[in-house]
Amino acid sequence: MKRTFMFALLLGGFVAFQSCGGGETKTDKPAETAVVKTEAAPSDADEPFAAGKKIYMEKCVVCHQANGEGVPGAFPPLKNSDYLLADKVRAIAQTLNGSNEVMIVNGQSYNAPMPPQVDTKEDAVAVINYVLNSFGNDGGTVTLEDAAHIDIHPR
Repeated sequence: MKRTFMFALLLGGFVAFQSCGGGETKTDKPAETAVVKTEAAPSDADEPFAAGKKIYMEKCVVCHQANGEGVPGAFPPLKNSDYLLADKVRAIAQTLNGSNEVMIVNGQSYNAPMPPQVDTKEDAVAVINYVLNSFGNDGGTVTLEDAAHIDIHPR
């Protein structure tokens, strides 16, 4: 038993020594290293609507999908949405307070309720600006001034 233990201990030490490079043959030749210059990838923070994109990816993407096309018959599209573009201030209000109204979007009826998605007007403006300028939309922007008259309903 004692002999098996010693053998295992020696074998383990040898393996550890080899894996750490202890069995490597040393040369006087310096190691060649390649230097690869890379450019830093732009961060999401560099995007003009980064805050809105973050909110969208956390709160909206499940229903409206990553491509903004929604789910036919269940959740309306935001991409090329006539309903969205017809009243951008309404979009801010719905993002803040939710919506239980039937919506006709691009000729199709949607009646699933939308719960409130954000708590502040700043967040609502940010996410609506992201949506207005994503998925091929060219919807301009909204401001906090546009949202000034919107009451935030208690939840």
